[in-house]
Amino acid sequence: MSWADILTELGYALPATTAPIGAYVPAVRTGNLVYTSGRLPVVDGVIERTGKVGRDVSVADASSAAEICTLNALAAIDALVGLDAVVRIVKVVGFVASANDFAGQPDVVNGASNLLANVFGNAGAHARSAVGVAELPLNAPVEVELVVEVA
Repeated sequence: MSWADILTELGYALPATTAPIGAYVPAVRTGNLVYTSGRLPVVDGVIERTGKVGRDVSVADASSAAEICTLNALAAIDALVGLDAVVRIVKVVGFVASANDFAGQPDVVNGASNLLANVFGNAGAHARSAVGVAELPLNAPVEVELVVEVA
């Protein structure tokens, strides 16, 4: 079964790749690795949620936003090389716009990690960083970037 089939079976659909909001590309391949640019929780051209996690956005909502970011990153990979070229997920970097006293960044980025584990199984096991930041573009609560190995 293809990765795209598994996504569909799990009830997900890859969105259209969102246009960059700056001077960059959504994903780039070098050798057998694809690096995505940071992807925001954009649905149909609009940021799904905005604000700081721990103040304006709950952990559950931010985790859901991280899942959307991850789908957007997978869409960028699909547009560049095709999703079924993915051999394994190498690294996930999650940035969480955090309220001053918020320290639950790993719980937020689990939204990305759990999606990847559900879709890719053992090939979805990855290294990860979950980083709290003061601000993200467009007041997004979370941003996710991926590094994947491709065939």
